[in-house]
Amino acid sequence: MSRKKTDITLENITIEAIAAEGKALAHVEGMVVFVENAVPGDVVDIKVYKKKKNYMEGRIIRIVQPSSQRREPFCEHFGVCGGCKWQPLPYSMQLEAKRQQVYDQLVRIGHLDVPEIRPTLPSEKTEYYRNKLEFTASSKRWILDGEDPDSLNAGDRMGLGFHVGKFFDKVLDIHTCHLQKEPSNAIRLFVKQFCLSHGYEFFDIRENRGFFRNMFVRTTEDGQVMVIMCFFHEDVEKRTALLDALTEAFPQITSLYYIINSKLNDSISDQQCILYRGADSIYEQMEGLRFKIGPKSFYQTNTAQAHRLYSVARDFAALTGSETVYDLYTGTGTIAQFVSSRASKVVGIEYVPEAIEDARANAEANNITNCTFYAGDMKDVLSADFIAANGHPDVIILDPPRAGVHPDVAKVILEASPDRIVYVSCNPASQARDLAMLCTQYEITAVQPVDMFPHTQHVENVCALVRKK
Repeated sequence: MSRKKTDITLENITIEAIAAEGKALAHVEGMVVFVENAVPGDVVDIKVYKKKKNYMEGRIIRIVQPSSQRREPFCEHFGVCGGCKWQPLPYSMQLEAKRQQVYDQLVRIGHLDVPEIRPTLPSEKTEYYRNKLEFTASSKRWILDGEDPDSLNAGDRMGLGFHVGKFFDKVLDIHTCHLQKEPSNAIRLFVKQFCLSHGYEFFDIRENRGFFRNMFVRTTEDGQVMVIMCFFHEDVEKRTALLDALTEAFPQITSLYYIINSKLNDSISDQQCILYRGADSIYEQMEGLRFKIGPKSFYQTNTAQAHRLYSVARDFAALTGSETVYDLYTGTGTIAQFVSSRASKVVGIEYVPEAIEDARANAEANNITNCTFYAGDMKDVLSADFIAANGHPDVIILDPPRAGVHPDVAKVILEASPDRIVYVSCNPASQARDLAMLCTQYEITAVQPVDMFPHTQHVENVCALVRKK
C-alpha cells in the first residue's frame, strides 16, 4: 500500500466477491474495499476515493490480471454511463449475485425466517429489453477523458442522454444505447441534431434555464412507439417545428405528446401531457389481455419478464376462484386483471388517478367485470371502512414503490388478516423491513427473485406469506 497525503493506491489486489450496490469487494489489511466495475478473480490496482473507519471505496486504475470470468462490455459508454454496471459479469454470475442480495437483505440483515431462496429467474432478453427510457438534455454535457474542454464550441458541449452516476447535473451524451430497441436511438439522435442545427437552447440543470429539457420514448413488443417531448417554457414556433419534423422523419410514431415543465425537477406525474399527434395511448398484450399505456402510466419496463413476474405472483396467491383479492399499488391494473380469471373479485388501489382511469379502461376493453379500482393515497384509502364496503380480502397482493409500504398500511393489512399475502418488491431492503412487521402474524413460505434488469444490480423479489395458525 502506497500513500501520499490523503491519496491511497492499492496494488495487486484480488477481487473476491460481488457486493451490494453493484460493486465488488476485496480485503486489504483486514479492511473491506468496495470497487466499481470489478469481477471476482480480477487482480487490480485501486485508487481509493473514500476511506472510513471500517471500509474503503475505490475505482480500478489498472487491471493487472483479468479474471477468467470477465466479459468484454458491449456498450461504448460503459464505465461512464451510470447504467448497466455489470456488463463485465457473466449473466449466470449476475443471477446468483441477485439471489445473494435477496438473501442478505431478508436473512443476514433482516433476520427473517425464510425457506431456501429460489434461483433468480433469468430474463429472456439481456439487451434491448426496456420498453421505456428517459433522456435528459444538457447545455453542459459530461466531458470525456481525452477531450479538451477549451477547444469545444457551444454546440459540442450540448448533450442528450443519461445522468452520470453520483452527479445530478452531469449528463453523458449517448450515441448508442443497448437497452431499448429501435427506433429509440434514431429518434434521440434526430432530436439532438435538429435542436443543434436550429439553435435550440439545451437545458442548464443548475441554472434552470433553456428550452429543450428532456424526452421519453416508450415502445411495445409489436412496434408501437410513444414519444413525449418536454420543454422548460413555451415557444410555439420552435415546439411546432420540432414536433412536425419528428412526425415527418418517423411516421411510425404512434403517439406524440409534449409537456411544458417549468418546475425544478423532470418528473411528469404532476404535469399536463398534451397530445400533439396520433393516438392517445399505446397498448401492450399479455395472455390475451390488452393494457392501455398513456404518457404517465406505470408499466413494468421489461415487458416479457413482467409476464414471468406476474405469473409468479399469481402462483403464490394460490387462487381457487372463490377469493376476494386486493391488489395494492395496482398501477394500470395489470396484476389485478392478470389474476382476475382465478378470483371471485379483485379490488385495486393506486395513488395516480390517470393510472386508475387506464385500469378501468383496460378492464372494460378486456371484458373483465370482477375488478373495481380506486384512486388515492394508500394510507388514506385502505381503511377498516373501505374493507367493510368492499369485502374482506382473502388474499392481498402488493407491489409498492421502492420505499415500501407506510406503517399505517402495514397495520391495516394485519388488521384485515387475509389468509395469504403476496409481496412483490423492487427493493429487497425495504421489503425486508416491511416483512418484519407482517411476520408478527405471517410466515414466509416462498421467495422468488426475478431479474427484470440484466446487467444492473437491481432485482425484483416475490414473497409468499401465509397467516400463522
